[in-house]
Amino acid sequence: MIKFITADDVLPIRNEVLREGRLTHDECRFPNDDNPQSFHLGYFANGELACIASFHPQTHGDFKGKAYQLRGMATTEQFRGKGYGNLLVNFAITYMRGQKVNYIWCNARKKAAAFYLSLGFEIISPEFEVPGIGSHYVMYVKIQ
Repeated sequence: MIKFITADDVLPIRNEVLREGRLTHDECRFPNDDNPQSFHLGYFANGELACIASFHPQTHGDFKGKAYQLRGMATTEQFRGKGYGNLLVNFAITYMRGQKVNYIWCNARKKAAAFYLSLGFEIISPEFEVPGIGSHYVMYVKIQ
C-alpha cells in the first residue's frame, strides 16, 4: 500500500540504505524536505515501511515547466526486487500528472540507472561523481 508520509518518516530508511547507517537522522534531511510543496511517499508491505521516495519542487537546466526532483529513493534490503519501487514511482507520476507537473528529474546512482530507465527516464548527463557516495547520472522523465 502506498501512502503519503512525512519527512521524518523517511529518515531511518534514508540513513540505513543510502548512507549505510553512518549518519544521524537529522544529517539525512534534505534542504527542501519541509517545503510545503514537497511530498514524500512510502510503500508499506505487511504494515512495514519498505520503500520511500521524496519529491521536491525543482526545475532542472533548460527544461521548461513545472518540475519535481526525485530524491532519496530507497528500498530496505528485505523488500528489494519485489517491484515496490516501480509501483511507488508510477504512483508519483500519476499523481503529478494530475497536478499538472511537466517532468521529474533525479540524480540517479549509476547502479540504479537501469531501474529508472525501465520506468521511462532518460539519462541526460555524463556520469559524475558525488563525493563519498559514488557515480551518478542526471535522469529525466517527461510526464506531460
